[in-house]
Amino acid sequence: MRHVYLLESPSSPPHRYIGITDDLKRRLGDHNRGKVPHTSHFHPWHLVAYAAFASAPRATIFERYLKSGSGHAFASRHLW
Repeated sequence: MRHVYLLESPSSPPHRYIGITDDLKRRLGDHNRGKVPHTSHFHPWHLVAYAAFASAPRATIFERYLKSGSGHAFASRHLW
């Protein structure tokens, strides 16, 4: 299973992150321990939402969509 996930930093509310992983629990721990360079300055992170996909290509397509302009609008209206 591949997971597309959305994180938010309560210490800096405007900071949000969208990612993809095959081990959601481990990856969230990595973000909170500062092991991910892109998110290390804004931890702790809280999981806002995630979607599980059996197909890795479909998960990648959904992650790319969420990172696009219309995907950000969708996530702001329905997920954040």
